[in-house]
Amino acid sequence: MTYVVGTACVDVMDKSCVQECPVDCIYEGDRSLYINPDECVDCAACQFICRVDAIYYETDLPEDQRQHLADNAAFFTETLPGRDAPLGSPGGATALGRVGVDTPYVAAMPRNTSES
Repeated sequence: MTYVVGTACVDVMDKSCVQECPVDCIYEGDRSLYINPDECVDCAACQFICRVDAIYYETDLPEDQRQHLADNAAFFTETLPGRDAPLGSPGGATALGRVGVDTPYVAAMPRNTSES
């Protein structure tokens, strides 16, 4: 089981969750953050600190957010645009740095241009 970043993070990326995560498993794409399901220890620290209410436990995802469960995993298991191989489990977002690309699902989402 894991926590999942939903739609509210797209184009916002508050990043308070990144600083709070004790295992450094929240990775930065271009427009969204992604939680590595193999590295997440289910501590809920990210969910409690998220100021935009974008993080859910996978069994608590609202119906309109369910696609993010597979999409968050795909960020690590599928080869992302411009990359040669899947990210897999790099062992920490800080050492890897900003990935700078998103899954095709997030990349295709309409831009959120509202001020936060």
